[in-house]
Amino acid sequence: MTQQPTPSALVSTFAPGGALRASINLGNPILAHRDPASGEPAGVSVDLAREFGRRLGVPVELVAFERAALSVDAVRAERADIGFFAVDPARGEGLRFTAPYVLIEGSYLVPERATVAENGQVDREGTRISVGAGSAYDLFLTREIRHAEVVRLEGAPRALAALRAGEVDVAAGIRQLLEAEAVREEGLRVLPGRFMVIQQAMGVPAGRGAAAQELLASFVEEMKAGGFVADALQRHGVEGASVAPAQEISVEAR
Repeated sequence: MTQQPTPSALVSTFAPGGALRASINLGNPILAHRDPASGEPAGVSVDLAREFGRRLGVPVELVAFERAALSVDAVRAERADIGFFAVDPARGEGLRFTAPYVLIEGSYLVPERATVAENGQVDREGTRISVGAGSAYDLFLTREIRHAEVVRLEGAPRALAALRAGEVDVAAGIRQLLEAEAVREEGLRVLPGRFMVIQQAMGVPAGRGAAAQELLASFVEEMKAGGFVADALQRHGVEGASVAPAQEISVEAR
C-alpha cells in the first residue's frame, strides 16, 4: 500500500521548529539505551521516532533523559514534540497517549532469604519497597499499596542499590532488569509472576489537537500491524516484552 503524504499543516503541528523533537527515556533500557560505540540513544523507541520523522519528512532530534518523569515533563511542557511513556492516569494532564505498542511486566526483586514468596505478600506493614521516582511502577504502587512503604529513589539503579545495601526489603521494576540483577548478584531472586503490566505508548502534547493525536495513533497501529515493532524488538535483542494487540483508534478531544 502506497503511503500517503502527511498534510503540511500536520507536519508543522508536530515539528513547529522544523525538526521533530523526540523525548527518549533512557531509564527504561528495554526500549532505549546509549549505543556503546557512539554514545547516542538507540533502541525500539528511537527507531519509532526516526520512522515517524521520516514519514513527516523532517529531521529528528533526540532529547534523552535518564528518568521517565523528566521525559514526560519535557513533552508536557512542549520542550519535545513526541515521547515514549508507560500509560498511567497520573500522566494524563497535558498529554495524549496512543494505544500501547509494547507490553512489559513489572515484578519484585527480594533477597533470597526473604520469607515473602509471592506478589500478594509484599504489601505488609514494615515492608519497604524501592522504586524509581516517577516511574510507572511508582505511580502504580502509589495507588495500590496500602500497608508497605514505597521508597522513591532517583532511577532504577538506585532502587536496586538500596536493596543490595539492605536499605529496603523489595525492589520493584521491569522484570527483565530484575532477572539480570539476580544473575549478577548472588542472594537475590525475582518473585514469580508480575504485579502489573506496563503499557508502553507514544504521547504528544495535548495542545497539538485531535488531528495530531489521530495521526500518531494511526502510526502506532500501523507499526504494530506491519511488524515494525516486532522487528525492532528482535533487532535490539529485547526479550520478555511483547507487541501490544491492535486497537481501534479513538481520539478524545479534551
